[in-house]
Amino acid sequence: MMNTLLKRALTVVACSLPLLSCTTQSPTAQESLISPEIYKELPFEMPVVKQPTFPAYKSCITEFGAKGDGITLNTEAINQAIQAVHDKGGGTVVIPAGVWLTGPIQLLSNVNLYTEVNALVVFTADFSAYPIVETSFEGLETRRCVSPLWARDAENIAITGEGTFDGSGDQWRPTKKSKLTESQWKNLIKRGGVVDNDVWYPNEGSLKGAKACKNFNVPEGIETDEQWNEIRAWLRPVLLSFIKCKQVLLQGVTFKNSPCWCLHPLSCDHITLDNVKVYNPWYSQNGDALDLESCSNALITRCVFDAGDDAICIKSGKDEDGRRRGEPCQNVIVTDNIVLHGHGGFVVGSEMSGGVKNIYVSNCTFLGTDVGLRFKSTRGRGGVVENIFINRINMIDIPHEPLLFDLFYGGKGAGEETEEEIAERMKANVPPVTEETPAFRNIHISDVVCKGSGRAMYFNGLPEMPIDNVSVKNVVISDAKEGIVISQAKDVTIDNVRIEAKKGDELVIRNANNVKVNGEEHNNATSKSQAIDL
Repeated sequence: MMNTLLKRALTVVACSLPLLSCTTQSPTAQESLISPEIYKELPFEMPVVKQPTFPAYKSCITEFGAKGDGITLNTEAINQAIQAVHDKGGGTVVIPAGVWLTGPIQLLSNVNLYTEVNALVVFTADFSAYPIVETSFEGLETRRCVSPLWARDAENIAITGEGTFDGSGDQWRPTKKSKLTESQWKNLIKRGGVVDNDVWYPNEGSLKGAKACKNFNVPEGIETDEQWNEIRAWLRPVLLSFIKCKQVLLQGVTFKNSPCWCLHPLSCDHITLDNVKVYNPWYSQNGDALDLESCSNALITRCVFDAGDDAICIKSGKDEDGRRRGEPCQNVIVTDNIVLHGHGGFVVGSEMSGGVKNIYVSNCTFLGTDVGLRFKSTRGRGGVVENIFINRINMIDIPHEPLLFDLFYGGKGAGEETEEEIAERMKANVPPVTEETPAFRNIHISDVVCKGSGRAMYFNGLPEMPIDNVSVKNVVISDAKEGIVISQAKDVTIDNVRIEAKKGDELVIRNANNVKVNGEEHNNATSKSQAIDL
């Protein structure tokens, strides 16, 4: 009886709520998002990034039966609205204020998905709503669940407005006990799932998928559709996957709580992120904010990133798969961004086998990221990273290095691997230089201030392919635990660099040639360290 009365009461309340409808005016054509002056400052040539434009036609998802009550599953209605606008030749699909529960949304050419103020799109945590598809993840060809927001081979597309997209990632992600408080861990266990080696998994299939992974998070030995379906919960998708798309705009919106990486544009051309906000919990496994992979002509401006892994990350595929694709990530401007949590503020690698070149980073602030500027790779990758220009970076409370080159990257975050483990990997015999040898060269960093850090800088190249032609100028790092170490590098220039460190402010050189410190050349081609006062 009580349940019946409660249901009737809820029905009356629901009927009395105002109907959710589209109230926004049709979004106008996009104005220039960045001053043309920025292109004049570039130390390399790149085209002006093209912005999408849309016809005045618009349609609201409520016209197709969508209900913003947080209960109704609106997958069909939202996708029908997008299809209808696409079929009309393009325009805007409006998501009004409300809580819109949905499954995967496919964006089509010439469509702007516009979210009004107080629009919250929540993606269902029902794993079965996400078909398993052929895709690329962590630089390798594999299968994953389709992304909540996805597009392939689309042109002239955008997601804009002031709304929020929530990926329900906490339902998908494995979680380490070490990253939670005792009460948080207990509450997580109460939800169900399984625990193995102090890691929580949402179900047995997720755990089975984890055990099938020898190469980061891409499972091996899974052959049949039945086997893939069994580990579906492990195949957690990136929140947004745009593949081979042209003239792409993400502007104003917030993306949060992704099952895996959050934003993953792959092989896209002319892409802009402007005033976008990304929030992943700091403990989120593989919770990268942005992974720009094998894209050309990109702007990343005025964004805020809070990540459980790397924040702004430049990639181009991994090992043989990446070299075979052969698409570098190139012509990228990253400016006026803020990064909160993250393994790295601005990162190149470790999947960079197709190459990375012509990257300009300026006027960015990193607040407590594990590492500030992070360059990483390892033997077997191949690929060339070159022509990277970084200036005007401000950082505070960086527990590890504000500037790190690690060519012996082992897949773990900074501080998660012991010095002994790193040293053991470095003992391997020096192989010959082949297409599998990564190269980092022509990298120029200036006007950096960091207050509070671990080791101030660490260069750790490969003996067969030293880090080559790196300049660091006009840098102040204070309250550091240690000074600078340069190893396996050549043609390094250090000018006007001030380090205040608890264990000495010296620069240590080993296995490095032609290191110029304030115009004075130093060479030390042995493993015995040479210390230089800055």
